[in-house]
Amino acid sequence: MFRTRLLLAAAVLAGATACTPTLQNHGYRYIEGEAPVITPGEDTRATLMNRLGSPSTSGVAGVLDEGMRDRTWYYISETRESLAYQRSRTRERRIFAVHFDDAGTVAAVEEYGLEDGRRVAYVDRETPTRGRELSLLEQLLGNIGRLPSDTFTGEENLPGGAGGPRRR
Repeated sequence: MFRTRLLLAAAVLAGATACTPTLQNHGYRYIEGEAPVITPGEDTRATLMNRLGSPSTSGVAGVLDEGMRDRTWYYISETRESLAYQRSRTRERRIFAVHFDDAGTVAAVEEYGLEDGRRVAYVDRETPTRGRELSLLEQLLGNIGRLPSDTFTGEENLPGGAGGPRRR
């Protein structure tokens, strides 16, 4: 009786831990409710690198001139939650976009959250290919009658596969 209760309690605990969500943090982790202090007009690329580290990514905003590279730095943090066998979902996302002027000084800072994201609708059209599509039966039986006649004569191929010179 005691063994049955012990096994039942172990099964209940194992089931309860399977329902506990697993949190995964990606990117720079901010303290809850805090934001990094970035002062436009005072901070530069060097001060941000010292304080926050390298940005998650940087953008050009459509300008291809070599002197205009890295005009915007993005600091991205994300918390994802996964529960047992279900797909993980994003629980929280914070993106700080830091825009620089020509001198490398911070011009503006924008903050985006999970609610600012947009779903992207993928086009599920397929590119047509030439030729015909074979059914499963045609694929399985398609080579019957196509074997070379000298395969059954007992002649051996040299190493390297069929189609090479034959031994005499």
